[in-house]
Amino acid sequence: MKQYEDVTSERSPGIVEPPCASVDLRDLSWPARFVRDYCHAHEPLDQFFVHAPSGSDVWPRAIDARRERPARSGTADIVVAQLAARQAPALAQSHAERLRDPATVCVVTGQQAALFGGPLYTLLKALTTIKLARRISEKHEAPVVPIFWVDADDHDLAEISTASVLDADSALRHVSVPQPATEGLPASGWRLTDAVTDAVSALRSALPETEFSEPLLDRLSAIYRPETGIVTAFCQWLDEVLGPHGLVVFDASDPAAKSLTADLFERELERPGETARVAGAAGIRLTALGYHAQVTPAEHGVALFSLDGGRYPIRYDPADTVAFTINGTRVARDELLTRVRSKPETFSPNVLLRPIVQDALFPSIAYVAGPSELAYLGQLLDVYDAFDVPMPVVYPRATATFVDRATEKFLDRQDLVFADLQAQDDHVLDRLASSLLPASVEDALTTTDHLVRERLATIRHEVAAVDSTLAGAVDTTTTRMTRDLGTLRGKVVQAAKRRDETLRRQFQHARAIAFPDGAPQERAVGFLYLLNRSGPHVVERLLAELPLGIGQHWLLPI
Repeated sequence: MKQYEDVTSERSPGIVEPPCASVDLRDLSWPARFVRDYCHAHEPLDQFFVHAPSGSDVWPRAIDARRERPARSGTADIVVAQLAARQAPALAQSHAERLRDPATVCVVTGQQAALFGGPLYTLLKALTTIKLARRISEKHEAPVVPIFWVDADDHDLAEISTASVLDADSALRHVSVPQPATEGLPASGWRLTDAVTDAVSALRSALPETEFSEPLLDRLSAIYRPETGIVTAFCQWLDEVLGPHGLVVFDASDPAAKSLTADLFERELERPGETARVAGAAGIRLTALGYHAQVTPAEHGVALFSLDGGRYPIRYDPADTVAFTINGTRVARDELLTRVRSKPETFSPNVLLRPIVQDALFPSIAYVAGPSELAYLGQLLDVYDAFDVPMPVVYPRATATFVDRATEKFLDRQDLVFADLQAQDDHVLDRLASSLLPASVEDALTTTDHLVRERLATIRHEVAAVDSTLAGAVDTTTTRMTRDLGTLRGKVVQAAKRRDETLRRQFQHARAIAFPDGAPQERAVGFLYLLNRSGPHVVERLLAELPLGIGQHWLLPI
């Protein structure tokens, strides 16, 4: 992929990061302006974040600020117990023990649980987190633990019930398990049924068979099994893949953890609507700068859910200061506050409060964010201040596409740019086919087109002297003849396509790999596909090779 700039990120001692082909995010269509500016022109966004991620002294300042305001005591015990119960790898458990040290800080990332581990961006988030934690630890001689926060109370079960992979023909295949019938059930309450066994069998049929397939799917089926919680299975799968590299996976639905942040829940109820108002005001300021507000808080909403047979939003009425409304039922304010103090596990923070809870529990100096998270975190600086929790540095996760050797060669040979592969029509293929025409054919068509236009322009001039109304007839003739020449040229191009079906196959393969069904690969394809293709050691290789530099989309060979 010689047409791309070779970019090597800042290197850590002992870690080899060879040059990696990249594309500037500003040259791609899908990253929002907010994301592009956050990486390349941060100044307009300074007011919305505590630190820019690329500042020269950002990490010493973040470490000092975090140590001045420690995380909640007791978090380490809960995390250690979770990992021991799941029999997580030794290095992950060792890192969890480090949380007992007051000097320890964390780099955190997270998302909701997902069937079979989720999309490639899940892996990219985790890898960025591990690498960033290692780099900060090495450069600043501080104990830094990488944490993956599993938002186990998420209720968008449709999103997490399907896994997608590329089959042997590079076609996108979807494998799903049926969702529970209980309305509003959070993911933490979902127990897998026998259908998960069928889903693993469907994966066996869909994935190309490699030397890694059998042990990979055998291990997956041992984790994703009937009667296991989908959150528990997700945590165990991340333990399996990333725990050996030190990632600490945390299940945020743990009742013991919620008892440590009950005071945050109580404060949210005592000042209903304040969090939404503050975040909404930041969204208005972002919009005024030409960005977008990622989160528009619900009117009269509290940044908490009630977990009571389902996951229900809590509403308040400004005219009724002694009660809230949950699922259509009026609940006395004092009753709800009593429940928060005695049963905090029956509450869950929403998108505005979850980061505050997360960074109250963990001594976070950085959060590794995806594009959507990056945008909504830009609305929360004043919310962090209101809860007296230090806001971490927000660090964009690595964004990448994994390309096979055939795709790499095709891009080089045809002198295509990566973004050319995204469109789901044939205009790029037509352009390539046109380039395959013999020069004499192309020259003849172009010359004829020019001659027709030139001669008819002369005729138009001459006949106008005879009768000015004939000029329109000449224009019509010109249009018809140039259109007919264009049609002829199109037929010649189609003939070239038929003559060289290899070009079509190569183009369609490259497009299917990079943009399955038109979506960026990292969003559409599960990381299980990569493990099946390249084996478990691909994680170690990516930890060595995936650059940490922001603002670039990396093209990684597989």
